[in-house]
Amino acid sequence: MPPLSRIDLSILRVLEADARISFADLAERVGLSKSPCWTRVQALEKQGVITGYHARLAAKAVGKGLTVYAQATVDFARAEAFEAAVLKHPAITDCHSTAGAGDYLLRVVAADVEDLDHLLRKDLSQLPGVQRFTTTVCMKAIKEGGGLMG
Repeated sequence: MPPLSRIDLSILRVLEADARISFADLAERVGLSKSPCWTRVQALEKQGVITGYHARLAAKAVGKGLTVYAQATVDFARAEAFEAAVLKHPAITDCHSTAGAGDYLLRVVAADVEDLDHLLRKDLSQLPGVQRFTTTVCMKAIKEGGGLMG
């Protein structure tokens, strides 16, 4: 991947803060005309620098008021099947393979403690290769969705 230019970095900074900005406003903010700005955004998308545009939702407003981080220990012979199952599971919003106490770190959202109990006992514990989970319940979000561009 070629290094990002100063203009590309400016475009990314603006889009990360407000992906709904019009191309005319984006172009003005980064010092380009609309057409070259649009071309650069398309190139950033094609290169995989911009991977999508998303709306950030309030978890409580959509019935997911409880966030939990779970460390999963998984039988490595079943790791591929575990990862495939994680990709399909709607309660798992993020998953990272890790080095340390657990094999994976998952961010799980649930409606409440009862929903979480059901998820852990009847659902997530049944994912391929799971040997155990260690969970940490989030009490309050201090910072979420921090940007990469500062």
